Amino acid sequence: MSSFAFSEAVRIGHVGVGRWGLNLLRNTAALPGAEVVAVCDRRDPALAAAARLAPGARAVRDVDALLADAAVEAVVVAVETPLHYEVALAALEAGKHVFVEKPLAQTAAEAERLVREARERGLRLMVGHLLRYHPAFRHVERLAADGALGEIRYVHSMRVNLGVVRDRENAFDSLAPHDLAVAQALLPGRPVAVAAQGQAFLQPGVEDVVFATVTYEGGQIAHLHCSWLDPHKVRRTTVVGSEKMATVDDMEPAEKVRVYDKGIDPSAEAGYASFAGALTVRSGDIVVPRIAPAEPLRLEVEEFVASVREGRPALTDGDDGLAVVRVLEAARRSLAEGGARVEIP
Repeated sequence: MSSFAFSEAVRIGHVGVGRWGLNLLRNTAALPGAEVVAVCDRRDPALAAAARLAPGARAVRDVDALLADAAVEAVVVAVETPLHYEVALAALEAGKHVFVEKPLAQTAAEAERLVREARERGLRLMVGHLLRYHPAFRHVERLAADGALGEIRYVHSMRVNLGVVRDRENAFDSLAPHDLAVAQALLPGRPVAVAAQGQAFLQPGVEDVVFATVTYEGGQIAHLHCSWLDPHKVRRTTVVGSEKMATVDDMEPAEKVRVYDKGIDPSAEAGYASFAGALTVRSGDIVVPRIAPAEPLRLEVEEFVASVREGRPALTDGDDGLAVVRVLEAARRSLAEGGARVEIP
């Protein structure tokens, strides 16, 4: 733990207040346990919008000026993905606790450096794996942890839409971190290999659609479909267990989670000529649990502030972010090799 003496409210500096950065700022500025003391962006309109959310914060255009401010205890990094590593490393080297939007970095080597730097300096490092704070996903995660779904066999996620098209990261790098973070929370063991196929239709070298299968130590798999070139907006995850199955559909306005008492069981009767004949399909009730609504982003920034104040790792700490980056990096290699299976170190 850092030896830095904290005030009652954690004093935060925000680096990057674009569209998503403003969402983060809106939630951070509203937290009772946090005080936004500085905001950094190179664009005047962004700083003007930030001033309306955090009127008492000092506005700067140079990130070094924010990091040199002794009043800043922790930093929220919401810049473009290629800059995550550079800004986060500078913040850690300046002795600040760091929250980084997903992904933690673009390469495993960069992510490992950030994790190591935070550990050696006794600082908190957290990554914005937002779905881990979504009440619907938290509910399914608890069901899995309690054994209510049985042994989790596979996870299937579909995250598609028409836009936003990016030019510095492909659809998998942009969209998959959400679902990879959920999969690694639900599936036992670590991911050991990935095979990914995709195609770049709009821009050379930037895949607009990707289908990927991640294999885990126990033989479980996670299958991901990511695209920004699709007529539908779908945000759906299916979790298949040996006892029950669950779906999370984030596009549903109210009934986001459904739990299915469905499965295939060995028959108690003897005398079947084949293994398939000795199995029975079970189709029971469908339960729609009542889940109290809460804004995931608010819960996420609350966790960051709490981890800083309490001197403990966050739910989605640097190691969690590193594990996702390793899969992303292996998936890029697989895409380049035409879908070949690539081992994850």
